[in-house]
Amino acid sequence: MKTIFCEFLDSKDKNGAIKIKPLGLAKNKVRKPMLPGWKDVVTKIVIDKNYSKGLDGIGDYSYIIVVYWMDKEKECHLKHHPQGREDVPYVGIFACRCPQRPNRIAISTVKLLSRRGNSIKVKGLDIVNGTPILDIKPYTPAYDRVGKAKVPDWVNKLVF
Repeated sequence: MKTIFCEFLDSKDKNGAIKIKPLGLAKNKVRKPMLPGWKDVVTKIVIDKNYSKGLDGIGDYSYIIVVYWMDKEKECHLKHHPQGREDVPYVGIFACRCPQRPNRIAISTVKLLSRRGNSIKVKGLDIVNGTPILDIKPYTPAYDRVGKAKVPDWVNKLVF
């Protein structure tokens, strides 16, 4: 088989600014961010038809990693109490998974339910309807699984 090439959706200018065009959009019933309840949300990810061949073979995986742009986030924090909870430490934004980041890039590992044409359905994606999708990667244990990971005790107080 021959490699099928495509056009990049990103670029970098002479000043180092990166420009990224979304690959597709998320479609679900979630209209605003929420804290608990994501595990049961089913989302349809529709990608540009020019890139649908890139989904070939994805159905052989049970989990995928979705990279997306949190375009509806209105605040940028450098330090805060995660989830606004004062019963957890005041930490830097890079020490938590909160959305108020300098670059509104997010990743989530989710269950893949199905693929049809240029769309896939997933379960458990913490994403608002209309969120731009930047990339989709298969969950691959050799790269993604971490045994004996250490996290601070306060993380167990957060709601997911």
